[in-house]
Amino acid sequence: MKKKTAIAIDGPGGAGKSTLARAIAEKLGYRYVDTGAMYRTIGLYVLRSGADPHSADEVVPLLKKIKIDIDYNAEGAQTMMLNGEDVTGLIRTAEISMYASAVSAIPEVRAFLLDTQRGMAKKHDVIMDGRDIGTVILPDAKVKIFLTAAAEVRAQRRWKELREKGSGQSFEEVLKEINERDAADSGRAVAPLKPAEDAVTLDTTGMDIDQALRAACEIIERKTKK
Repeated sequence: MKKKTAIAIDGPGGAGKSTLARAIAEKLGYRYVDTGAMYRTIGLYVLRSGADPHSADEVVPLLKKIKIDIDYNAEGAQTMMLNGEDVTGLIRTAEISMYASAVSAIPEVRAFLLDTQRGMAKKHDVIMDGRDIGTVILPDAKVKIFLTAAAEVRAQRRWKELREKGSGQSFEEVLKEINERDAADSGRAVAPLKPAEDAVTLDTTGMDIDQALRAACEIIERKTKK
């Protein structure tokens, strides 16, 4: 059986990882896996449980009560199921972002999801995005892209996305959260945010999605020819 190809896209919050990864998956016919949505789903359960997301003592016992399933709708978009409930639309809030960042720093949470993530890469050609895909989850990925952009640009993108969903959050609040999330993700002891040594950095500060897609596909074509 032909070995499956894995593409890893890492980078900070608001860099456009999910948007770009979905576009690449559609163009290349790969399966898209949003690992951040998995942590968000756990974060939602922790929030609902009233537990402290920074406390391993409170979070780890909850894991045995969590069943996460990934499904795909007719358009191929990933949907997140938490104990049988579709929570796709509930996990895209600023509060859940902070909960996801907190629980992702707990080693037992990362181990809980690791086998699922790696298992998908063994069964399918995948493009997987998150904050430690190329360094921890798929260290042998054929292609690794570290996607980034200036904090103000990432905040502007996130603010626009939230506003379209009816959020009244200000740009200044979103920028503050972006900077806080960057600090938390880069400074954590477990799997900190950083480019893999063999990753190609793609800075999309001055790019729209079409330009970013072209640049990413050029990287993928170059890397997969080797």
